[in-house]
Amino acid sequence: MTYVVAVRAMCEFTAKRGDLDLRFTPAPTSLEGMAGHVAVAGRRASGYETEITLTGTHRGLTVRGRADGFYPFKNRLEEIKTYRGDLSRMPDNHRTLHWAQALVYGHLLCRARGLAALTVALVYFDIGTQKETLLEEYHTARDLEIFFVEQCERFLDWAVQEEAHRAARNAALGALRFPHGQFRSGQRELAVSVYRAARDGKPLMAQAPTGIGKTLATIFPLLKACAEDQIERIFFLTAKTPGRALALDAIDTLHRSASALPLRTLELVARDKACEHPDKACNGESCPLALGFYDRLDAARGAALAGPKLDRASVREVALAHEVCPYYLAQELARWADVVVGDYNYYYDSSAMLYALTQINQWRVGVLVDEAHNLLDRARRMYTASLDQAALRLARKTAPAALRKPLERLQREWNALKRAQGEMYQVYGEVPSKLLFAAQKLIGEVTDQLADAPLSIDEAALRFFFDAMHFVALAEQFGEHSIFDITISADRFAPRDKTSATLCVRNVIPAPFLAQRYAAARTTVMFSGTLNPYHFYRDTLGLPTSTSWLDVEGPFRAEQLQVRVAGNVSTRWRDRERSLMPIVDLIARQYAAQPGNYLGFLSSFDYLQRVVELMRERHPDVPVWAQEPGMDEAARDAFLARFRTHRQGVGFAVLGGAFSEGVDLVGQQLIGAFIATLGLPQINDVNEQMRRTMDAKFGSGYDYMYLYPGLQKVVQAAGRVIRTEQDRGVVHLIDDRYRRAEVRRLLPRWWQVD
Repeated sequence: MTYVVAVRAMCEFTAKRGDLDLRFTPAPTSLEGMAGHVAVAGRRASGYETEITLTGTHRGLTVRGRADGFYPFKNRLEEIKTYRGDLSRMPDNHRTLHWAQALVYGHLLCRARGLAALTVALVYFDIGTQKETLLEEYHTARDLEIFFVEQCERFLDWAVQEEAHRAARNAALGALRFPHGQFRSGQRELAVSVYRAARDGKPLMAQAPTGIGKTLATIFPLLKACAEDQIERIFFLTAKTPGRALALDAIDTLHRSASALPLRTLELVARDKACEHPDKACNGESCPLALGFYDRLDAARGAALAGPKLDRASVREVALAHEVCPYYLAQELARWADVVVGDYNYYYDSSAMLYALTQINQWRVGVLVDEAHNLLDRARRMYTASLDQAALRLARKTAPAALRKPLERLQREWNALKRAQGEMYQVYGEVPSKLLFAAQKLIGEVTDQLADAPLSIDEAALRFFFDAMHFVALAEQFGEHSIFDITISADRFAPRDKTSATLCVRNVIPAPFLAQRYAAARTTVMFSGTLNPYHFYRDTLGLPTSTSWLDVEGPFRAEQLQVRVAGNVSTRWRDRERSLMPIVDLIARQYAAQPGNYLGFLSSFDYLQRVVELMRERHPDVPVWAQEPGMDEAARDAFLARFRTHRQGVGFAVLGGAFSEGVDLVGQQLIGAFIATLGLPQINDVNEQMRRTMDAKFGSGYDYMYLYPGLQKVVQAAGRVIRTEQDRGVVHLIDDRYRRAEVRRLLPRWWQVD
């Protein structure tokens, strides 16, 4: 057996004990941590060594890592930990973990350099005061070896089990056959390209139509790459719940086709959906499932991985049987899963768990990004931060006295900008230095306050401080990929001037933030039915120039779908009133000619409501139902159930909303769609500034900001009609701009537009 584990990962497995405790404690940022390490090293004498790569083995287990520092003059190995606040408040289980890491590094150093004994030290460095606290222990090489062997032996049973699982998994995957006997049209081409991307270690963008089985055609070849040890694990990332369900269904299909397939597939769900006690805080003093979490984790982990499934229900069942938190048990299981299915944010967010684990453990991962056209808007939100002045005023009312002064300083700088601003909306070339400095000082004071008195800040103020931390972090990374703007609005709670200003570091091009995620993966496969034009997504998402492009011919034929353009109607804002009657009459004519189920897409809820009202007035014989703002899951299910239980009527929805994609209505459940818009984003101050930013970067601001995103929504919505090779239907594109060549070029090639 040869099993490789990082020092930190092994020690977290063998030495982490006690409660789960998610109470906020002000930890240094990664940049502050690196600066702290540099500061400590700078205080040492000449000859001090840093970042020493060490490796050791025990019974087939290879342990590797980098020790922080070695002081040859004092024969002292140092493990440096940065922190803020009162060191005495650090939980004992954290200190135990730190010592375990230091002692393992001590053994590895003694073995590497033939040392008979060694002083092992924990160096705690306070980021705020720049003060060092040094804790030392003297150990012989034999003592350190005994400790190292003890940790390895604790981990070895697990490592042997994991190695056996990996070997059995790879053997089974090597013999695995495609579950449907033969590939659908286009499916083999996609699968081959995905396999080659993993083999060659390159990214792939693949546009493939609905109906060919994209999910299975991307998972299957990566599993074959796992069998050949080209990658170790797969992350299947989705924007919405239906995509997650499709991935789990595809893997269930593989399990049914191959008896006893030893494949661990973990489903990650949002914390609010997995929490058993939403009224309690995530710590042992409040929640019974956090109390002693790490003491019971070993048994819970073993039980979970012994079962055939790691979906939401299965993980919850095991967690409750062992009295641990289901959400955080799933987080721990991510370390041992072969396939992880979850939301984009688990890998692409600034604090993404899967990305962090990949970096720490140096995993070779294959990342599958489902419906990748959604990643642009999602990533923009991940790397955007705003601060509301009303929230600042509320925080000032309840904050501890020690925070009043930094809050007032921030308020003064905020108000100065507001007074100097001549417009209600204004863009700045950078985040003003005085404002940023005031926000940074506030964050420093808040972290010190929380270190000294963790419960002294109420929830509302704490929420503002978290928002401020996110704002400062993005402001410190400000560049041409983002804009800084201030929006002034009326505020009846504001003093004197009755206005409030919202500050926003607004990401426009997430490429710089996402690029490091691609670099960490062996391969990234972006796939969707709509990635046209590919250069738009490659540029904005930051994929490298080596990225391969695949445009799969689908199984659908032009005769399956009638695409008709209503070129005598304008749905522009100024023409909305005149467009209402032609739209409802067109829908009624189509319904009379061919009764059945249709979807009608409009650009806004207001527009939708006016069309529905006129439809009921002029054509009361046509059954209609409509999407409403803020529909919950049950209401959305009820909306779709009308298509499955009735065979005649028109459902109206907003383009780009919940029913524009990820909806599978086959056969007679849906026979047509009306799309009364081009889907272009609204022209407003923010979007116009984003257009200018895009234009400066790519030279095609209007296309990048408006045309490409709009037509992507149109094609996705139209794609609800033809789901299988047996479906027949009609799509009406209602706007005169559909006659334009630049618009036609963005429609699917297999469409024959009348």
